Amino acid sequence: MKKTLFLMLIAILSSSLYAYSDRDMDGVADGIDRCPNTPFSDLVDINGCTKKSLISPHHFDVVAGVNYSDSDYHTLNKTNTYSSTLQVDYYYKNFSLQASTTYFSTDGSGYSETGLYDSFIGASYQFKPAQNLSLRLGAGVLLPTYDSSFNNNNTDYSATANLSYSLESINIFGGYTYTMINDDDVYIPNVAIFNYQDTNSYNIGLGYYMTDRLYVSGSYNVSNSIYKGVEDIKTASTYLYYSIDEHWFSTFSYAYGLSDTASKNYASLRLGYFF
Repeated sequence: MKKTLFLMLIAILSSSLYAYSDRDMDGVADGIDRCPNTPFSDLVDINGCTKKSLISPHHFDVVAGVNYSDSDYHTLNKTNTYSSTLQVDYYYKNFSLQASTTYFSTDGSGYSETGLYDSFIGASYQFKPAQNLSLRLGAGVLLPTYDSSFNNNNTDYSATANLSYSLESINIFGGYTYTMINDDDVYIPNVAIFNYQDTNSYNIGLGYYMTDRLYVSGSYNVSNSIYKGVEDIKTASTYLYYSIDEHWFSTFSYAYGLSDTASKNYASLRLGYFF
């Protein structure tokens, strides 16, 4: 009799164990789990729904790169410019901060210059008005770390708006940037007058996710010159982003000048680490 009861108890326990299922392994049985696909890193309540994530929402990346550009304007000698860029980004959910600076070296016929370009500090926030649509608004400050004889010694300010629409592996994007130029006008007796102006920049492009790791895009870009009376700067550019692994990534960009005021060739290669 005791043996029979013991076997019945084992059978009941075994059937109970086999009936228990917790596919997302959050400690709440599937039968009563109201949130059945919570990430493994989340802490859940008695209903199986996330109450806290163990993964920090704070992220950073550091990006270093090298750049090259050449110019051959009708009014200037041909010059070649090599530069190196350091960029640091901070991300919190849909909010981000960015800081970057660039050291350059320019060589031309009877002309050479080295130093820092203006450094940039900015912030942006991304909205999702619709499932496949994103809008990123940003503002930034251009610090006058570039020192020259053209009185570009004041802080400039910028505001940006970028719109992107994605459809499966394709995305269409466009952007606008307004920059408030506060530099003082320059008058060189018997030579030239340089009058600064605020600038408007536009771009429109098409991107494609070739794989989960590789993204490519092409765009058309137009920007006012910072000098009054000078033709707009127009370029056609291509951009590649490659994710090496969960931390490392690289980018390559190339732009070709379509106007006499644009650099004929510009190329940039960057390597970043995300953590």
